Amino acid sequence: MNRENQEAVDDEIMEDDEGIQENRFLTFLLGSEEYGLEINFVKEVVGIQKITAIPDMPEYIKGVFNLRGQVIPIMDARARFCLGQKEYNDRTCVIVVDVGDSQLGLIVDEVKDVLEIPEEKIVAPPRIQQSEKNEFVRGLGKHDDCVKIIIDAEALFDH
Repeated sequence: MNRENQEAVDDEIMEDDEGIQENRFLTFLLGSEEYGLEINFVKEVVGIQKITAIPDMPEYIKGVFNLRGQVIPIMDARARFCLGQKEYNDRTCVIVVDVGDSQLGLIVDEVKDVLEIPEEKIVAPPRIQQSEKNEFVRGLGKHDDCVKIIIDAEALFDH
């Protein structure tokens, strides 16, 4: 993420919470697909930092890092969503997600933008079989001619 884009995203995240954040999503890339996370769950976006590995954790939990005195667990979104490995680079970011009193750093390939997607433009994910679950997908958001995969932030903590 370039400096100008980072500042614009930071400004969007810091806007006041009085309904302004409703239907707004921080979008990011994993591979060639664009995902969205409700902005009210996003605390901040930081570049990739030194991660301390913790033994006997699931493969998608890369460890923890120290962010201004807070130890935050780090989840690799590609690994969690079974999308394969990709080497981290200068566009790799950590989205610090805040749900209740828990925080989690989510490693993504690249942060894109903050978009407004009205609730009526978000549809349920398709079900191929009755038994299949899209446990992390809240819905599919239609924006312009594209579809954004909307992530359920709370499900990241529950599974």
